[in-house]
Amino acid sequence: MDPALRIELARPRECPRLAEMSRDWIERGLAWRWRPHALLERVRDADTSVITARRGDGLVGFAVMSFVWRRSLAHLVLLAVDPAHRRCGIAASLLDWLEVVARRGGIDGIGLEVRATSAGARAFYERMGYRAEGRIPGYYAGREDAIRMVRALRRRSRESAADR
Repeated sequence: MDPALRIELARPRECPRLAEMSRDWIERGLAWRWRPHALLERVRDADTSVITARRGDGLVGFAVMSFVWRRSLAHLVLLAVDPAHRRCGIAASLLDWLEVVARRGGIDGIGLEVRATSAGARAFYERMGYRAEGRIPGYYAGREDAIRMVRALRRRSRESAADR
């Protein structure tokens, strides 16, 4: 990980900026769903992790993951990186951080949806170990299909770790 990059829990006061990032980089061309109040609810939700990526004083990315503890599942809700800072490991660092939290919490798998037209995002998730599970017609405001992707989290037992 880039030593200048810091991954931190989001603060309530950051929600307006996170909402703008979602609007501009994730929800482009769709109705703006992830407004400040919606993100603030997620920041305050004990079953959701909202994290930010910073370089210096600058906010360069964020991610939101919800956990369904009783089913041992997590859902990656949002992941965004400033276009000027893409392709340098920030998205991978955000996702890695969330996956560590999920594993420590006993989560068995993570699911997400990605725009069917976003080949770059789909390729990123595939590199990160996610696989396409199906297509959801009209998932995005009835206008665009999504690809459902999943990743099983394999928890190493003491025995298997000792065997290595």
